[in-house]
Amino acid sequence: MTSHEWGRVDDDGTVYVKTADGERSVGQYPEGTPDEALKFFTERYDALAFEVGLLEQRITSGVMSPDEAAASVRTVRTQVAEANAVGDLAALTARLDALAPVLESQREARKVERARRSAEARTGKERIVSEAETLAEGSDWRNGANRMRELLDEWKALPRIDRASDDALWRRFSSARTAYTRRRKAHFAEQHEKRDQARVVKERLAVEAEGLATSTDWGPTAGRYRDLMRQWKAAGPAPREVDDALWKRFRGAQDAFFGARDAAAAEQDQEFAANAVVKEQLLTEAEALLPVTDVDAAKRAFRDIAERWDAAGKVPRDRIRDLEARIRRVEQEIRSVEDEKWRRSDPEKSARADDMVSKLEAAIAQVEADLDAARAAGNEKKIRELEENLASRQTFLETARRASADFS
Repeated sequence: MTSHEWGRVDDDGTVYVKTADGERSVGQYPEGTPDEALKFFTERYDALAFEVGLLEQRITSGVMSPDEAAASVRTVRTQVAEANAVGDLAALTARLDALAPVLESQREARKVERARRSAEARTGKERIVSEAETLAEGSDWRNGANRMRELLDEWKALPRIDRASDDALWRRFSSARTAYTRRRKAHFAEQHEKRDQARVVKERLAVEAEGLATSTDWGPTAGRYRDLMRQWKAAGPAPREVDDALWKRFRGAQDAFFGARDAAAAEQDQEFAANAVVKEQLLTEAEALLPVTDVDAAKRAFRDIAERWDAAGKVPRDRIRDLEARIRRVEQEIRSVEDEKWRRSDPEKSARADDMVSKLEAAIAQVEADLDAARAAGNEKKIRELEENLASRQTFLETARRASADFS
């Protein structure tokens, strides 16, 4: 194909382009030769063809939206139709027309993509709303507030869906955030009020604790400190800026009192150490009474030991349980022997045991008489029954006689 296929130059320098509708003048080039004139206008065509090719690349690569691309195609088509250039303008128009199916395909693809993104956005926003509503009903005041802010950022990052659905979901989300914020503020306001009340209570407790710190009434004061500690725990936390300071005052007063009490107790323990030595010697005497052989003598000896035990006085606190347990064991052993002696000498039980022996002896005598009669009569069945009866009663008689002997 040469330029002469698509155009010609008239004698006066006018240049014509050949089209399907005939020739059309595209301009004049009077100062040059016909070849130079054709070259000038074919170069214009080449520039126009380059622009068409560039548009094809941009459209097929998808860098332009279908609407933007369609507008560009219309603009370039007008330029081709009105071009003052020499070349196959119809071919350029055909290439532009061939872009129409591409644009339609891109429109459809974008429509599908928008639908997909819209569905994803709807799902995402419904999830955000559901989580926000759950948070609004909960009481996770610290993490919940952070999560609400994160959900808002997630909402903003999602594209809008259809107006009605988007507005409805936003109202639910906004309502959940508002409800959560209102409840959170109410919670912290209530906590603030409770902390203020706790501060008043703890200030009073700290003052009372400091007033008791120098007391030497050890028992009642220690009990009161325990009461104050229970009240302190029940008061709950005070504002952070004063809670630690109040606790230091309260605990410092406690430590001062109990430190003084422990020091006094340690001093007393040193004084009572000699008493413990005396009581250990008394325990040696008391434990020598065991096992008890003469309960009356053991009772007299233990009474004397008990009197000296009481007179010995207090012992160190860490020795009280051991020493008292040992003396109580001796006392209980003597008492158990005494109880057993009384049980054996109980007149009522002795009389009941003797009466049982007498009744069994009389019953056995009657069975023996009946047995003699049965033997004389040769009644074997009666003999077996009476022999079994006799053996059983004789066994009971032996048991009753042993029980009666225990009381004699």
